[in-house]
Amino acid sequence: MTTRILLADDHAMVRHGLRMVLDAEPDLEVVAEAGDGLEAVALALRSSPDLAVLDVSMPGRTGLQVARELSRQRPALRILLLSMHESPQYLFEALKAGAAGYVLKSAAHRDLVEACRSAVRGDPFLSPAALRSLVRERLDEQDDGPPAGDALTGREQEVVKLIAEGRTTGEIAEALTISPHTVERHRSNALAKLGLRNRVELARYAIRRGLVEP
Repeated sequence: MTTRILLADDHAMVRHGLRMVLDAEPDLEVVAEAGDGLEAVALALRSSPDLAVLDVSMPGRTGLQVARELSRQRPALRILLLSMHESPQYLFEALKAGAAGYVLKSAAHRDLVEACRSAVRGDPFLSPAALRSLVRERLDEQDDGPPAGDALTGREQEVVKLIAEGRTTGEIAEALTISPHTVERHRSNALAKLGLRNRVELARYAIRRGLVEP
């Protein structure tokens, strides 16, 4: 059987390269492409793929946010996350979001096909480099407590991401299908939880947490 794949990345050249890798395999077929997180959710619900391959850093919604949403709405859908980051934090967030695997972009030409097949079988796949980074951190870690970002709800993180992308309150309300008043409430809650003062500091926070690219 052929595995139907949704491929989501905001860089067209990256999507093209990944598609060539996947479509070269007889058991894998890219049936839909998305250039941002919001489009990825819509296409996943409309085109019924077997597997979603999502870039961690995308406009609109991050790959992590898309993974959480699709895990709720289509629990049978397998999900892989692509990232430039070896950070164990990203790896853990990917698994918490419901992903079956975490693949580094730098090794996608080597690992992506195997990761897709593992995900379809129901087996987890973790990039070897990210796994090594995780082991190093666990050997050296100190008990510093949970990161500050863990205090934010999923919706607050979505609002913070869109604020950091320069969206207005009205644009955020439209993108998330909520009222402008609700957007402002989430923004105020995020500022209070993080001890920040304004949109600029929220944007810096979003970059540090990997919600948007610098």
